[in-house]
Amino acid sequence: MALDARIFETISPSRFISFTIPNPNSPPHLLRVAVLDSPIHSSPQLAAAMLVPKRRETDWIFSTESGHLQLLLNLPEISRLILIGDDPEAISDSPADESEILEQRLKPLVVALSPKTLTKDDEEAPFLIYEDNVVSSVELERSVGPYVGEMLIEDVEIEIEEGAREFRRRLRFKRMPNLVQSDVKIVRIRGEEFRLQLRELVHPYLAPMVASLSLIDPEMTRNNNKPKKALCIGVGGGALVSFLKLELGFEVTGVEIDSEVLRIARCYFGLEERFASVHVGDGIDFLKRCDDSKFDVLMVDLDSSDPIHGVSAPPVEFMAKDVLLAARDVIDPCGVLVINVIPPNKAFYEELKDEFREVFAELYEIDVGNGENFVLIATVSVRDCERGFTMPNLAPVVLKYVDAIQRI
Repeated sequence: MALDARIFETISPSRFISFTIPNPNSPPHLLRVAVLDSPIHSSPQLAAAMLVPKRRETDWIFSTESGHLQLLLNLPEISRLILIGDDPEAISDSPADESEILEQRLKPLVVALSPKTLTKDDEEAPFLIYEDNVVSSVELERSVGPYVGEMLIEDVEIEIEEGAREFRRRLRFKRMPNLVQSDVKIVRIRGEEFRLQLRELVHPYLAPMVASLSLIDPEMTRNNNKPKKALCIGVGGGALVSFLKLELGFEVTGVEIDSEVLRIARCYFGLEERFASVHVGDGIDFLKRCDDSKFDVLMVDLDSSDPIHGVSAPPVEFMAKDVLLAARDVIDPCGVLVINVIPPNKAFYEELKDEFREVFAELYEIDVGNGENFVLIATVSVRDCERGFTMPNLAPVVLKYVDAIQRI
């Protein structure tokens, strides 16, 4: 059925349309065109186009509506994003990359797909360039979990700085394709055989979470016979759980809602049963049902997504007063609550901090510095200026965040 070009004259929030056209550089081949209007009203209403990078056409970032949405939400000034790339179902013999020529030939199409207000002679929807540090990737497995849905395990080669590359093993969820759920460094042994580096933290917010342990009260660390205990809500690939056990000697209890995620953590990310006692279930329910056990640190890494705000953390359910009280009750008076935060907006973050201040004695913050994550640290009791849990043997990547802790 032919599309009526008039439907593109105005912005229709959250409208998503995709279709294929012949590739003007190579007519026998098809291009997939996807047009998404932002769910958030903005003025003026601007449009932009983006060519899908070669060999990334099947990546969920570009091939799914949820991935398209995240790209659009990261461009708050753009009301319509037009994605154009090789048809994912017919890319095996697609022509070589000729992006500049293709852009020129696609300009009339982009003009036709832009809102009517952008078709003036002095206005033109720009072509944006998608850039990340992924050089290549190899899919290891796709799986479906009862709670998180479809997920992907892949080995990727990334460029960490000019001329320097390393390998990572990653876990991603289709419902949040732009977000890397778990990220572990791997080292090639021979051929396609790799070894996991479980004593290193490479996911941006994990080192700050570990640095937060320095706020554990010194009274706990003076009792050397007392085993250090951690409760981790949200295990994912298990990088944090493994590090706490292997590098810091914690006795770790974990809670993961999806049994398939736990299987993947053990199969692909080196999580062993001796590292942690992991329970399959809802983390909030676990907190409320927890017995008299006390933990020196409660670490929370839970996220959620919705069609308006995209990815955020923690879920709004965790901000409820009864949940925060239950969290406080499982923490030793000398201990801390550490939580990964991805605020969808400033108001969400301010409300979260206010809720924490009503329940906990003190609140601290680490700005991870990636423009996305913050780490909040809440104490059960008031702290003095003396640092508690010391970590002299940890890598500088962790220790630098100790100095970044700010009381708020």
